[in-house]
Amino acid sequence: MDIFYKDWGSGQPIVFSHGWPLSADDWDAQMMFFLNHGFRVIAHDRRGHGRSTQTASGHDMNHYADDLATLTAHLDLKDAVHVGHSTGGGEVVRYLARHGESRVAKAVLIAAVPPLMVKTEANPGGLPKEVFDGFQAQVANNRAQFYREIPAGPFYGFNRPGVKADEGVIANWWRQGMQGGAKAHYDGIVAFSQTDFTEDLKKITVPTLVMHGDDDQIVPYADSAPLSAKLLRNGMLKTYKGFPHGMPTTHAETINADLLAFIRS
Repeated sequence: MDIFYKDWGSGQPIVFSHGWPLSADDWDAQMMFFLNHGFRVIAHDRRGHGRSTQTASGHDMNHYADDLATLTAHLDLKDAVHVGHSTGGGEVVRYLARHGESRVAKAVLIAAVPPLMVKTEANPGGLPKEVFDGFQAQVANNRAQFYREIPAGPFYGFNRPGVKADEGVIANWWRQGMQGGAKAHYDGIVAFSQTDFTEDLKKITVPTLVMHGDDDQIVPYADSAPLSAKLLRNGMLKTYKGFPHGMPTTHAETINADLLAFIRS
């Protein structure tokens, strides 16, 4: 199996883990910015996503974390900053907990899925499992249409009054989604919604910035960012008033500036 990745520049490495069902291309605004600020920037396509092999199996957080560990070892990264958006935030958390922090300086979780998305007795603020079952049904039956509706609506907050939809951003989301494999995306819904990262978060000791918009319609704020920040030993929470789930794209200038400040701090 091949994992596709981009590796640009030199300097301290920043490794970006993308959200579901996208690819490394979702980080263009961050990759260009940090490259121009003297960093080495690396982003990979998760297994089954983008240009990586469309394998039928291994679409779970342990495999995602192991693939990331294989990539960091292959590139022999040291003192790396790991940045994960949405599902990628879960991947980063599981990677750090499962593979240790010897190669890592800091971590950033942006609009990330931990600690746990699905509603359970222990997680009463989560989303009902039926929501994610509905996602799976739409991926299995007509993902092309589903992948038009998500970015045009809740992902970027384009469904909010007075927010102008960006057609290029919507088309780019659709393009990335359709490039990946339906099986990987179908299984990935279970991975991002039902994985409990509570114990993983407790293991992480590197400084970790948790960034989340309070108008996130994909990963609701109250049941994610504040809880993750509390579980982390060295966590900092930064809340963005009115920002959507896809804020690294819609509010790249703000997010990039805050990322840079954290990395340099």
